[in-house]
Formats: sequence, C-alpha cells, structure tokens
Amino acid sequence: MLTVNIHDAKTQLSRLVEQAAQGEAFIIAKAGKPMVKVIPLDKAEVSSRLGFMTGEFHVPDDFDQMAGTEIEGLFEGKIA
Repeated sequence: MLTVNIHDAKTQLSRLVEQAAQGEAFIIAKAGKPMVKVIPLDKAEVSSRLGFMTGEFHVPDDFDQMAGTEIEGLFEGKIA
C-alpha cells in the first residue's frame, strides 16, 4: 500500500483522492510515522441529499399568503 508524507499528500491530494476512490487506498504519514489511512467509501455509504426529508413535513398550499395582513401592517407602520 502506498504511503505518502503529509507535504506530498497536500500537493497531490486531488490525484490521491481520485486513486483512492478507484480502490487504491493509501496511508498519510508524518515524519515517517503512519497517521491515517484513506480508503474509498462503499457505494451504500454515499448518499444523495436530494429528497432526504421527503414526507417529514407538509407545506400548506397558502404558505406564501400566511401572515400577509400582519406583514403588510408592519410595512405600513400600523403595527409596531
């Protein structure tokens, strides 16, 4: 397994991460001492944020009209 020192990892991070994503894990070392291992995520661990709260709440059909009178009064200075 490839071992890379921190300085080289910083300068080559994009390439190293791409290789890790393709299955080539690597170790980052500091002063020759291994510190962390970078491994690819399983496809099951990678989730999409789109629609993550589907069904968790309901937006009323008139949400853009809610408190309209109060907001109008605030703009007109009728409500302090």
